Order: sequence, then structure tokens, then C-alpha cells
Amino acid sequence: MSLNSALRSSASALTTERFRMDVISANIANASSTETRESQPYRRQEVLIEGTAEGPKVLRVQDDMNTPFKTVHQPGNPLQDKDGNVKGSNVEPILEMVNMMTASKAYEANVAAFNTAKSMIKNALNIGKA
Repeated sequence: MSLNSALRSSASALTTERFRMDVISANIANASSTETRESQPYRRQEVLIEGTAEGPKVLRVQDDMNTPFKTVHQPGNPLQDKDGNVKGSNVEPILEMVNMMTASKAYEANVAAFNTAKSMIKNALNIGKA
């Protein structure tokens, strides 16, 4: 692997992890949403990442269909069903915070890798000057 391809790979990973953090942020922001008369509650989004020769790439963002919506008993809520329950988002804030920390650490690691490759290129150019 050349130093330039290391830079491209790290840059791709930085972009991917930043996108992942944006999606996680949206999940956290919508964690307490409930259904409305027009639509279902917010459904958690998942980022699917694909490894390529140039580094990781976002394949797609998809709804988390495996985790069921939360149901809260709220008899006075105008959106209640016949049993007095209201459906809420399927986002688990603690899980999202763990995902955010993982994405943040991966981002930091790729910044370090990028800076190391950049430093190696700079040092290689300085060797020629001496």
C-alpha cells in the first residue's frame, strides 16, 4: 500500500464515520417521538458500510425493522389505541451513545492514521532536500 492510498483510505473512513455519527445523532434526537395520526413513530436508522479497496464506503441507510416500537400506557393521550397505549420510537438512547462512542473512536483513529501518513510523506520529501 502506498502512502497516497493510505491517505485516501483514511479520508474515506473519516467521511464514513462522520456520516455514521450524523445518523446516530438523528436517532438520538428522535428517541422520544411517538406515532401521530398520520404516521408511525420514528424508526431507528442503521448505516450499512462496505469495505472497498479505497477504504470503507456507506452502502446505504436502512430502517431497523428488527427492533419493535416501544409501547407506553398513556390513557389520557389523544393518540392512544383502544387499550390506552401509545407507540413510541424503537431507538434505545444508551445503545446509540455506545454506537456514537465507537464511531467517534474510529474517527479519531483514522485522524491519527491520516496524520501519520502525511508526516511520513513530509519526511520523505525532506530526505531528498538533504
